Amino acid sequence: MHNEISPPLVLVDGSSYLFRAFHGLPPLTNSKGMDTGAIYGVVNMLRSLVKDYGPTHMAVVFDAKGKTFRDDIYKEYKANRPPMPDELRSQIAPLHKIVEAMGFSLIVEPNVEADDVIGTLAKQASKEGVHCIISTGDKDMAQLVDKHVTLINTMTRTDMDRKGVVDKFGVPAELIIDYLALKGDKVDNIPGVPGVGDKSAVAMLNGIGGVKEIYDNLDKIAELNFRGAKTMANKMAEYKEQALLSYELATIVCDLDLNTELTSLSIDEMNKPVLRELFAELEFKRWLSEVSDAETLAQVSKNQDSAAQSTSDSSDSVAVINTDAYITVFSENQFAELKEKISTAEYYAIDTETTSLDYMQAELVGFSFAFVDGSAYYVPVAHDYPGAPEQLDREWVIAQLKPLLEDTSAKKIGQHIKYDKNVLANYDIQLAGIKCDTMLASYVLNSTATRHDMDSLSLKYLSHKTISFEEIAGKGAKQITFNQIDLDTAAKYAAEDADITLKLYAALVDLLEKEEGLSELLNDIEVPLSSVLASMEQTGVLIDSQKLAQQSQDLAARILELEGQVHELAGEAFNLGSTKQLQHILFEKLELPVKKKTPKGAPSTAEEVLQELALEYELPALIMQFRGLTKLKNTYTDKLPRMINHRTNRVHTSYHQAVTATGRLSSTDPNLQNIPIRTTEGRLVRQAFIARPGYKIVAADYSQIELRIMAHLSKDPGLLNAFAKGLDVHKATAAEVFGESLESVTDNQRRSAKAINFGLIYGMSAFGLGKQLNIPRYDAQAYMDKYFERYPGVLTYMESTREGAKQLGYVTTVFGRRLYLPEINASNGLRRAGAERAAINAPMQGTAADIIKKAMIVVNDWMLSLVEKDTIIMVMQVHDELVFEIKEEKVNEYTLKINALMEECVSLDVPLVVEAGIGDNWDEAH
Repeated sequence: MHNEISPPLVLVDGSSYLFRAFHGLPPLTNSKGMDTGAIYGVVNMLRSLVKDYGPTHMAVVFDAKGKTFRDDIYKEYKANRPPMPDELRSQIAPLHKIVEAMGFSLIVEPNVEADDVIGTLAKQASKEGVHCIISTGDKDMAQLVDKHVTLINTMTRTDMDRKGVVDKFGVPAELIIDYLALKGDKVDNIPGVPGVGDKSAVAMLNGIGGVKEIYDNLDKIAELNFRGAKTMANKMAEYKEQALLSYELATIVCDLDLNTELTSLSIDEMNKPVLRELFAELEFKRWLSEVSDAETLAQVSKNQDSAAQSTSDSSDSVAVINTDAYITVFSENQFAELKEKISTAEYYAIDTETTSLDYMQAELVGFSFAFVDGSAYYVPVAHDYPGAPEQLDREWVIAQLKPLLEDTSAKKIGQHIKYDKNVLANYDIQLAGIKCDTMLASYVLNSTATRHDMDSLSLKYLSHKTISFEEIAGKGAKQITFNQIDLDTAAKYAAEDADITLKLYAALVDLLEKEEGLSELLNDIEVPLSSVLASMEQTGVLIDSQKLAQQSQDLAARILELEGQVHELAGEAFNLGSTKQLQHILFEKLELPVKKKTPKGAPSTAEEVLQELALEYELPALIMQFRGLTKLKNTYTDKLPRMINHRTNRVHTSYHQAVTATGRLSSTDPNLQNIPIRTTEGRLVRQAFIARPGYKIVAADYSQIELRIMAHLSKDPGLLNAFAKGLDVHKATAAEVFGESLESVTDNQRRSAKAINFGLIYGMSAFGLGKQLNIPRYDAQAYMDKYFERYPGVLTYMESTREGAKQLGYVTTVFGRRLYLPEINASNGLRRAGAERAAINAPMQGTAADIIKKAMIVVNDWMLSLVEKDTIIMVMQVHDELVFEIKEEKVNEYTLKINALMEECVSLDVPLVVEAGIGDNWDEAH
């Protein structure tokens, strides 16, 4: 046997890695919307294993479909796991094909788990003296470790031998089953013994022995040194049956009749034709190049359409990244040389390393630069851990760099460069001359293909896994800040950021230039807007903290009152925040109708369910009020005062350009987009957004912008006419649909027409409209039919947009932004219908987003041209609204100017109308 297997034998827990890759890596898709991220993660791991260990024998083991013997033993086994998402299930079959085509043995054994197959093979190897490596992320496998068997986790780059098991769990491998039996396992829903945690389990196992020995010596537990030892024996006795059941569930079966000899697990030759076909379909271009000749690659490239070019992995043209070429700058001479090279470079990537993600609190620790592909520089200025080497003075470096960074020549490239611009502003550097932001380039190319952080982009476009911050700084409470990180480690991480940014720029610009209009969208809207947003973020908004404190008190009283009313109606007190208790009250005690179920089959208490129930029942209506006020209190009235910056006395939000699929901006810390406007309490919160003395708040809002865009896109004569004449469009629609004169339209008819107008924009069905208007579906359908009869251009536009989306895989805004719809041709009817609704709405939402962005750029340019710059600041952007703080004597003049600039920043077939309000606070102004 020793002669036939060249150790180690490698056994891979394919199911463990499949789930971890799916949940831990960015959600990648190919140009056809096929999910590929989990496949990429697992195949990458398999390739690393072969490279690192050079095995001759290897098996990849997956769980089979359906139940296992453990489900028969305990029906609740793994019951708390949600159903496998379709996005993951669809990746299993192609992954299995790749595993086999790579030459590995694929094992899928029915009625047992992958763990049992691996356990059986590992024990077989151990008996024959063959060193076996089990590649898994599953802690249960620690029970298999012995002198021949080791665990490795390629995702965390750790391994575990016998000593490693004791170091991690506190008990040897022989007691891991007992450990799991006592402590339980939430992941697999193994119950264990309630009240037994890590410390008590380890104390009992080391002090007495395994589960059997503990139950033979319950009286000895009280003598052990752990909290609760005196009463533990009674608890153990009470849950004996559960502990023994848990032991059985946690035990990996190691004696399956597999009919598999270890020698049969030899790695075969790759099946290159099959791999070529699979890698081409999945668009893994670098791996495709490895299994293809030049002729095949040329054919594949020729066959890929433009959508594929926009979203595919462009890594085949990228050299392997060599971190040996990174240089750390310590001396003034080195820095002078670097500065000279930066000055003469055509363009360069820049990145700052800091102590915080909060741009208002962040302190500079270092700068990294790259201007030649494959090399990068790190300039440390504030690593201050004990024993840190001497570095250049931060103030000196900043003074040296200031002229370069403030130079308006378009040379700087960054990844999320707005953050760097904000940090540098704290050091009196106004970063200018921004050529490109790779985050925004990826977002413009395809907003839905991937997340747009550097780690995700590097993986997708360069096939390179970057060093993550958690790898060098740790996680959670133990995470250290960048200034505390060892300089050798920090330099490689920081220089890689600049190097990757430069490489991404080359890859993304190439892809953008192949697609009409996308480079202009990036360069004319997104990149200039980034600087406008940075300015707004640095300015911040003034908050009346005393007003919010009073509102918090008022809300607390109202919440308490509502809670009392709910308890009275329910006939008992219960925790309104507990889903289980609420389910019991609503659906068991009060027997309200179940409208929807959770994935686990329990009655849903989600917002839309309560909304529907609230139409007929008082209790759900009160619970909705309770939830709304609680959220308002926790999110805004309690939190906003704590977010006031001590240096500026203002609140500074973060605007995000690369999050929503449609191009809309979003904001966090605080989220300004979600402050309710239709409730009294929400409007009260807006009253706390104020102007400083001598200034007023001005809020300028586009009126009915999405309906106007619908008129422009559909070219419907009726809608165009209504807007051209300045009619009340909802009233005009009501007159058409209900066959009335404009003067005769009732408020109720106008309300129905408004629901139809906005419903159609969001792709609402007759069923949805009926629900909203509280009328039968056939009446709602009749309204819609009448609407399309009067506005036929709208129906034509909707149908052609849907069809175009199915053919191209995307829709576009008026300004050429592409909004990809990966599920427009999905086999799942619900997902396809959702994509079709999005196809109708996305061009309007996306165009509205483009318009407000253009308006912000135009208004900002005007503000910069003013001689008296302290007379106006832009403080917020919320949906279709811009909010300003303007000096009182300039309010009327500037408001007229802002209105004109916003209305004229783009030209559509209908006039844009801006309504501006003025007040001492945001509520008064809107």
